[in-house]
Amino acid sequence: MEQVILSEMVQKTVEGEDYQKIAEKENIIAIDANLDKNKGGAFPYYLGVSVRTDKQTHLFSCDDDQCSEMESAGTTYSRYKDEEPSLPFKK
Repeated sequence: MEQVILSEMVQKTVEGEDYQKIAEKENIIAIDANLDKNKGGAFPYYLGVSVRTDKQTHLFSCDDDQCSEMESAGTTYSRYKDEEPSLPFKK
């Protein structure tokens, strides 16, 4: 069930205003849904979405306990700043 929820969170992320602002300014390379039960937070706050660009990784989380919308929750380093995307596969 958590994978289904994460998939829906990705959809809400790409439909959201915060994502659209990022897409206008940065080259989006990958989107990753993640699950972290080690945070000790209540459901759904251990679920998140990472939007990886060529500049940084944008972190998204639910804006309320109903996960009505996804909102930007900060940024972190992106490996794509220093490395090429993994696809297409190289021989």
